[in-house]
Amino acid sequence: MTAIVTRFAPSPTGFLHIGGARTALFNWLYARHHGGKMLLRIEDTDRQRSTKEAIDAILDGLSWLEIGWDGEVLYQFSRAARHREVAEALLAVGHAYRCFATPEELQAMREAARREGKSFRYDGRWRDRDPAEAPAGVAPAIRLKARQDGETVVEDLVQGRVAWKNAELDDLVLLRSDGNPTYMLSVVVDDHDTGISHVIRGDDHLNNAARQAQIYEALGWEIPRMAHIPLIHGPDGSKLSKRHGALGVEAYRAMGFLPAALRNYLVRLGWSHGDQEVFTTEEMVALFDLDRVGRSAARFDFAKLESLNGIYLRAMSNDEALAAIEQLLPHLPDGRKIAARINNKRELLNTAMSGLKERAKTLVELIDSANYLLVDRPLELDDKAQGLLAPEARALVARVIKLLETVDPWTVEATETAMRAFAEREGVKLAAVAQPLRAALTGRSTSPGIFDVLTVLGKPESLARLKDQVGVAATA
Repeated sequence: MTAIVTRFAPSPTGFLHIGGARTALFNWLYARHHGGKMLLRIEDTDRQRSTKEAIDAILDGLSWLEIGWDGEVLYQFSRAARHREVAEALLAVGHAYRCFATPEELQAMREAARREGKSFRYDGRWRDRDPAEAPAGVAPAIRLKARQDGETVVEDLVQGRVAWKNAELDDLVLLRSDGNPTYMLSVVVDDHDTGISHVIRGDDHLNNAARQAQIYEALGWEIPRMAHIPLIHGPDGSKLSKRHGALGVEAYRAMGFLPAALRNYLVRLGWSHGDQEVFTTEEMVALFDLDRVGRSAARFDFAKLESLNGIYLRAMSNDEALAAIEQLLPHLPDGRKIAARINNKRELLNTAMSGLKERAKTLVELIDSANYLLVDRPLELDDKAQGLLAPEARALVARVIKLLETVDPWTVEATETAMRAFAEREGVKLAAVAQPLRAALTGRSTSPGIFDVLTVLGKPESLARLKDQVGVAATA
């Protein structure tokens, strides 16, 4: 059996976007499932648009997602001499030819096609002409002398049999007039030379498959098995945009998603195993295969991603959650300030972590809900909290303080019993007491359960925070 070798081959003209991450994951899972390898190739032949920042972001994004590759990273531009060598070899055996069409002639062909509402196709004017007829001063491109009869067929592992009439495919450029290889040639040569057995990529590359198959045939090389996976669409079925989630992987990290949860979500975008939604990495590797990849576009749903992330978050131990927060902080604008606060109140945060995890769907939400633990006295109240602490409410808080000073032991059960008794004596609902108390203790109108807040903060800190607000009332 042929060894399974896949590859992920992004262009470093931008960050690792979510569709690219899914393609990398599918390649990685297929290779691991079959005991093979996944290679990483950076297709940096577009020198004007390729940047070191984008390359670093791609490598960082894959590492964060824990999608590993085998061997060294291959940089396509470094192999340009090999690509030119192959183009010259095709020229030597008559499977390619020199094309002396000028930029003006090519532009005229494009404009004529546009007027007729057709796609641009080179008209083959230099296919059989004698190079001796070439105009002076025109550097030639090298074009493939593609077959003009019959069909080019790809037996795609996802799309099924796909056929193109060769008469509708023009002679593509292999080597530009400046001597630089084209993407089409470079991909074929690199896939062949690195022993790629399966090309798994988005179905926006499906038409490229026909052209690349023709290059393989001209060279007499075996064509890898192809699998073109449908693209990811927004929840409304339209092309994925930034408002839907077409963001770089680094944006998902900064939003507080966990790499394991994002991997799990991505694998379900176009692949399924019954109704199962949550998969360990080991289960993904054991179960993944291309015969379960659908042909319809997957729909990205932020709410589902958040829900899944919440499941992963709640499954973490408190120590794991705290470690995940600390790994995230360098990627947040105010991360350094939060890190300093966590260092000062690590024990307190760890005590509260179980309750915080229950309410949060992302690490950012977890940090936000832990804010009341990390802030210094006196608390700065947000607008809603200030609204809950009108003079009457502050007077109520003052009466609650006297009651809470007598509570011993300081537990969830004891504080709840005391507060319920207080509310009954005052002739008000428990919420009428809990809401101003929450505002005074956390500076916000929402928080974990009020009795959990009291217990986690402890009696001295809780009473001190409440007295701060009564003091504000007294001096107002």
